[in-house]
Amino acid sequence: MSEFRSHMDQALDEARAAAARGEVPVGAVVVAPDGRVVAAAGNRTRELNDPTAHAEVLALRTACALVGSERLPDHDLYVTLEPCPMCAAAISFARIGRLYYGAEDPKSGGVAHGARVFAHAQCHHVPEVYDGIGAEEAARLLQEFFAGRRG
Repeated sequence: MSEFRSHMDQALDEARAAAARGEVPVGAVVVAPDGRVVAAAGNRTRELNDPTAHAEVLALRTACALVGSERLPDHDLYVTLEPCPMCAAAISFARIGRLYYGAEDPKSGGVAHGARVFAHAQCHHVPEVYDGIGAEEAARLLQEFFAGRRG
């Protein structure tokens, strides 16, 4: 077994890039079982006029295309914010092995808050979930982004 290495810094870089594009600063990275980053994305809902273009969905789409399968068993997903219900369902459908996320999302989350997608009997696959990784930086990026919008 190899030593654990977090890829949250790269997810945070994707979140910063999303903010620079005027998108909500959320970033995601998919890591293959051998430790290689196979996909990285930030939110692009506004740019693509697509409500499903969340960082997680974009990263999962890219990784699945690369692997040639709709499933990513034993892959890890790092995301800067607790996934929403849509993204949590996509994570389950993709059979992600481990989900690491940063900031919690009491308003729109779908893992520890709100819908709690993985807790439902209808959820066919539940990844291992690790929260709070890079949470302070992820929360700061979101707070600064929204403060700039309100100010």
